[in-house]
Amino acid sequence: MITLKKVFYLFAAFALTASFVACSDNDNEFVIVDPALTPSQILSSTPWATTGAKDKDGKSIALNDPAVAGFVGFAYFKSDGNFAIYGLNDVLRSIGTWSVDPQGKTRTITSLRPDRTPIFTRDVEILELNKKVFTYRIHTNPSDPSIFYDIIHERVNHAEPANGQLTLASTAWETTDALDNTGAHVDLNNPAVNGFVGYAYFRAGGQYAIYGLNDVLRNQGDWSISPDGKTRTLVARNPDGTIAWTRVTEILELNSNIFTYRVIPNATNPSVYYDIVHSKVDHKEP
Repeated sequence: MITLKKVFYLFAAFALTASFVACSDNDNEFVIVDPALTPSQILSSTPWATTGAKDKDGKSIALNDPAVAGFVGFAYFKSDGNFAIYGLNDVLRSIGTWSVDPQGKTRTITSLRPDRTPIFTRDVEILELNKKVFTYRIHTNPSDPSIFYDIIHERVNHAEPANGQLTLASTAWETTDALDNTGAHVDLNNPAVNGFVGYAYFRAGGQYAIYGLNDVLRNQGDWSISPDGKTRTLVARNPDGTIAWTRVTEILELNSNIFTYRVIPNATNPSVYYDIVHSKVDHKEP
């Protein structure tokens, strides 16, 4: 009797610690879920790096292949329901909100603009999800479900870039103040600073648009922040895509509420400058 009890307890302990395997609609695929964690908790428990991709025939595809390159990078699914995806070069690609259904079969992301309006919502089938591997299936042709790619991610120890990209892209900004090199406030209508005044939208993916306070477009193009977070670069583009001008400015402050950069009008006289102060604002992009 004692021996039988021991066997029973050992079997029960094994059953509690073993992973739960749930079959998907496709008998050849499966989802692995740790019973101690929900699917959402597993996905948010670690950063993920794309390490492989396969086509519908199970053939491996290079990660720089145009068919899958747009899904490759480092992904951070945060417990507050927000996500950020960076390229393997640590450049911000997409931000927004995410969720996983309770059964761990579908992941949903909604990509957002800086003003928090949606760009797109995408559902993908989860093929495998555990503490080490996250694989989903993406159907790239809505009219032909037979075409799909399986994107494989692995748990990785890769810190999320902290140079301010995510902060700058997470909200709209309004110019609210300007200071000269003596620290004195400058009226925003002053010609010395008026050209830098407006609403700014720095989108994940590297494009920006700046509008005047009258909501008229002033310039647009590409933006980036240096790896050390000390400078921001704008490359303004003409309607035909050619470069109109490039401007590199020193970042003085960048947090969830304030963004301030320094403009030096004349590079030969760096003692004369203006600090352009922006505040977080709830203002939809025109």
